[in-house]
Amino acid sequence: MNNILLKDYLIEITKGTTPTTIGGEFIESGVNFVKAECLNTGRIIDKSSLSYISPEIHKKLNRSILQEDDLLFSIAGHLGKMAIVRKEDLPANTNQAVAILRIDQKKGDVNFLYYYLNSTQISNYIRKQCAQSVQPNLNLAQVGQLPIIVYSLPTQKSIAKVLSDLDAKIELNNKINRELEAMAKTLYDYWFVQFDFPTPPSSTSGIVGKPYKSSGGKMVYNEELKREIPEGWGVKELGKLIDIQRGISYKSSDISGGGIPMISLNSFNLDGTYKAGGIKSYSGKYTDKQIAKSEDLLIAATDVTRNADIIGKAIIVPHYYKNDLVFSMDIAKIIPKKDISSPYLMMLFNSDHYHNYIKWYASGTIVLHLNMDGVKWYKAEIPPIDLIERFDSFYLPIANRINETERQNEQLTALRDWLLPMLMNGQVASRASATEE
Repeated sequence: MNNILLKDYLIEITKGTTPTTIGGEFIESGVNFVKAECLNTGRIIDKSSLSYISPEIHKKLNRSILQEDDLLFSIAGHLGKMAIVRKEDLPANTNQAVAILRIDQKKGDVNFLYYYLNSTQISNYIRKQCAQSVQPNLNLAQVGQLPIIVYSLPTQKSIAKVLSDLDAKIELNNKINRELEAMAKTLYDYWFVQFDFPTPPSSTSGIVGKPYKSSGGKMVYNEELKREIPEGWGVKELGKLIDIQRGISYKSSDISGGGIPMISLNSFNLDGTYKAGGIKSYSGKYTDKQIAKSEDLLIAATDVTRNADIIGKAIIVPHYYKNDLVFSMDIAKIIPKKDISSPYLMMLFNSDHYHNYIKWYASGTIVLHLNMDGVKWYKAEIPPIDLIERFDSFYLPIANRINETERQNEQLTALRDWLLPMLMNGQVASRASATEE
């Protein structure tokens, strides 16, 4: 099939300007300002990474004012990352690290071009263009020269619909999971941080079924924690309630293919949730103590992030694993002995106040390693076991749904990535074109 250049699909290609060039500055809220790091989460702009400028500065930076359906393409830093500007992103502006591709809608479909520029052949082309650069970047002329296979506009739309429908389902699943995770965190905070757990029927307090603290439940000052906790709760060092086991130290040849599934640091998302695509296959030796089963609790004992984001964070092995797994040396298994449960501990380990405590027990320069004494020495308020069990009964169905949705996303992503090269190089273009008729 014939190629044309990306610039032939465009009305305009330009890039933004930083506000400081005209004496502006970033502010706490205002007009959205998109930097290259905002393009790291797929075709939707990552709003958590936005900066903000005033409406006055936005108007002065008129060359880089964004419009709906602009395709943003990172030309420095996060090279080749992209996002499509949506109506809800506006008003917005961007900086010099981001190219603005304004597409001629009579010739090109923005979703098709987004997927095409995500293809392996374009990634390889970009890599060659930057091969001799100390700090890889592209200029606007190089972006405009990217080669695109010629498809009719209806065929572009048909191809894009197949892929965007998959991405829409993935995005919906991500939204569902964010809401479920927020629900679980709210429940934990409400019960075990604010102490407004529902008073059980066996209570003699006279406030049965009502939020404990806000309904007048008795609070007692604890000398060890230097704060009040509900009457009847204990305080113990975690080392008295748990056992800790470390995982397998492995060589690259042990994970070259085949063997038992292994959970590693790559199985942790930055927020402490489980990442389904992080499983490796391990073919070396292991002991019974290095086996993990469904619903076991694992924590990250190593971290390579700049801000110790993952160290000490916890996951529970998803319920859908019916057979054994093993876990790497970067991971530790936490085994509750009594009076506590894995779900309760997982929420504790992923809480902000615990993470602010445990990260100081991590040391290292490039790679952080967790001193397990920090876990053992942590003093925690321990609710009655019946309250913990009630929490588990609410939490586990939520966790199972999150894990199932994450696994479905892994499968949808694999399907999309399998289809992408075939759709883009013309192998199945005839099928896509058939939908036009």
